[in-house]
Amino acid sequence: MALKRVVVTGLGALTPLGKSVQEYWQGLSDGVSGCDYIKQFDCSKFKTRFACEVKDFDATHYLDRKEARKIDRYCQFALIASDEAVKDANINKDNVDPDRVGVIFASGIGGIITFQEEVTNYALGDGTPRFNPFFIPKMILDIAAGQISMRYGFRGPNFAVVSACASSTNAIIDAFDNIRLDKADVIITGGSEAVISAAGVGGFNAMKALSERNDDPATASRPFDKDRDGFVIGEGAGVLVLESLEHALARGAKIYCEIAGGGATADAHHITAPHPEGLGARNVMHAALKDAAMKESDIDYINVHGTSTPLGDIAETKAILNVFGKHAYDLNISSTKSMTGHCLGAVGALEALACIMAVTQNIIPPTINHFTDDPELDANLNFTFNKAQHKIINAALSNTFGFGGHNASVIVKKYIA
Repeated sequence: MALKRVVVTGLGALTPLGKSVQEYWQGLSDGVSGCDYIKQFDCSKFKTRFACEVKDFDATHYLDRKEARKIDRYCQFALIASDEAVKDANINKDNVDPDRVGVIFASGIGGIITFQEEVTNYALGDGTPRFNPFFIPKMILDIAAGQISMRYGFRGPNFAVVSACASSTNAIIDAFDNIRLDKADVIITGGSEAVISAAGVGGFNAMKALSERNDDPATASRPFDKDRDGFVIGEGAGVLVLESLEHALARGAKIYCEIAGGGATADAHHITAPHPEGLGARNVMHAALKDAAMKESDIDYINVHGTSTPLGDIAETKAILNVFGKHAYDLNISSTKSMTGHCLGAVGALEALACIMAVTQNIIPPTINHFTDDPELDANLNFTFNKAQHKIINAALSNTFGFGGHNASVIVKKYIA
């Protein structure tokens, strides 16, 4: 059986830079920092007091008040971004078979805000187990996929993917595989995360993973800068509608781009630190290129994992040089986490979306907050520092790596009939 070609026909986003794809892309193109002091809880005693939050968010502006109370913030994000993507793709009961439409969705952590609230209420009580009946269904990782399917009546493949910060890239790859193997015509895929809470920030602080640049939050996320001191935690959701090419053409759908291939590997090295030579990162980029039947020279832009951690940025750069050789110096590289922060399980979808827009708009979003070159990084690489660049982008690769050594890469390319 010949594999089906897979295209992207809809996009949705809820981000620290804006509450739509258009606002998100505008913020990326303009090099805007989404970081500010935390508004969601009192963090005055925390080592890190800033984050990339979704600004001025009120779920009841999008969802029925009763419905909003029954779902965690991460699931609210998922439903809202999915609604934008489904509308963008113009999917309705008249042009799809609901039995052939699936939802494969990701989160790295899920309903941690709900978990914190319920356990705190119990701990402060008299020991009587009084828990919200929605506690478990609000918290679990798979509920976003389930809620999306119920909202639209989609009855195709439906499950959640979790691989820490690689989660939503893995979800996209799973969706891609299901469609090209003809197990579905359309799949709503992506990821959502909402962890800006005492438990989330406190936990990452305890690991010494977060930046502590409290005097200047807007510049705290500074990938590839000599003075980077950890990542900035973010939140949001990114959603892609993937569809077989023949199905998209049959219903006259708008096509953004084509999914070319994807890869997944493990570092098998350490629970949080990357392999120092970027072994897993190297292998996953090779795997994605092989799956896409593309050469290294076919890639024009890499949206790197680039979290602004001392070890991670160096390891990923080594991997890029190893994989791409001389062509690495012709590539544009950028880390949009410099603007959005690290949205954990949602970041793969948000960065795949950035790659899709780069391919369609021929604009490379910058790596902002660069002030001082790092002598351990090759200064001849084009990190697209501080300002977007215009360039024809035929194909872009997105890297995401997660705690536990999970690595995932996906390649998107211009659609050619």
